[in-house]
Order: sequence, then structure tokens, then C-alpha cells
Amino acid sequence: MMREWFECKVKFEKEMNDGLTKTVTEVYLVDALSFTEAEKRFVEEMSAFIRGEFNITDIKRAKINELFEGEDLQADKWFKCRVAFISMDEKTEKEKRTMQTMMVKAIDLPDAVKLLQKYMTGTLGDYLITSITETKIMDVFPYQTAE
Repeated sequence: MMREWFECKVKFEKEMNDGLTKTVTEVYLVDALSFTEAEKRFVEEMSAFIRGEFNITDIKRAKINELFEGEDLQADKWFKCRVAFISMDEKTEKEKRTMQTMMVKAIDLPDAVKLLQKYMTGTLGDYLITSITETKIMDVFPYQTAE
């Protein structure tokens, strides 16, 4: 089943390490079927973490094909990876590239590269990693059934 990801931005008052409060904006990913469901699920998730009022400032569709979350508990950064799958067009005999966006949770950039290569092991076709960039995404809320 293809997942539909939404990038949600929230603005709220956060207590900093020095005890002072500061207005911050944070970005999260939510797995949902629609904008309405994304907002509802996001409010439910954030209500457990944020004391007081918060304001959702933006919700937009995130074009993500795959999401890989490693097992390392120290990994706290999300990296956006652009991967080109390479195939040959039989009619024109030219190389064709199909771009996909993947998200990887890692400790740092070298770790993200290593994890992406690990996840891509066993891929049937050729591929090329075209870019990996650190995002501002704080956390990801995948859809979970109520069991």
C-alpha cells in the first residue's frame, strides 16, 4: 500500500534548557489519507507533547516514496535522499532515470549514506544517489491501526 505523507508545521511556546520560553516552529511528517485526517492525527499526536496552545501553520503533501527508520536510538535527524533508478528505453536505446525521494533517519550525513546504501542492497536495477540533505523534520507519525 502506498503511503501518503503530509508535512505539518506547528508553532508553540517551548521551554528551553535555560528555563526561558521561546516561540518555535517545528516540522513533522504524518501518514494520512487526506489533509483533514492529517490535521486531526497531528493534533492528537502533538497534544501529548505540547503543554498549552499550539498553532498549525502549514500542512502540505510530501512526495516521499520510501521511509527508512534505523534501529539506532541515537539517530535523531531525518535526511531527504533523492535516488535515480536507471533503466534503458528499448525503443530509443537511451538511458532513462526515474527519480524517487526517500527519507532516512540517521545520526549524521555519513550514517545516512551508509543506511541508504544498506536499504538499497538487493535492488534489482541500477540506481544513483543524486542528493542527500538534512531536513528540519523533528519526528514522523506513521499510521497505526487501533489494535
